[in-house]
Amino acid sequence: MIESWVINDDSPVPVSSEAVVEALRSRIASGQLETWLTSSSGRSLAFVTNTERALVMLLDSEGDPGEHAVDLGAEGTSDGFVLSDGQGDEYPDEDTVPIGEAFRLVRHIVGAGSWPTDAHRVVDR
Repeated sequence: MIESWVINDDSPVPVSSEAVVEALRSRIASGQLETWLTSSSGRSLAFVTNTERALVMLLDSEGDPGEHAVDLGAEGTSDGFVLSDGQGDEYPDEDTVPIGEAFRLVRHIVGAGSWPTDAHRVVDR
């Protein structure tokens, strides 16, 4: 069975790897900087952005600490990561990736079910 993904607070119709980046861009343009996707196998994919960088996390199940994309060698911190409840977060740049890279990662995970082989990530389990 091929895993499918839906955006949690949008349509229950699965989003394709070809359409997911446009869906994220649309949500960002409307001020929704936090997006959660859920797969048909119960996994979750989080995307939180400040429009320049994004935190991308893949969780196997509820309560799983998961794994997240990293930008090795990045220095400093960035703020402006606004969650759906209005909370504003700040993250070390090493724990986020540039928005273009985040889009690439999400597109690949939605299409293939796994991180790209060249993706840098940290397992938080």
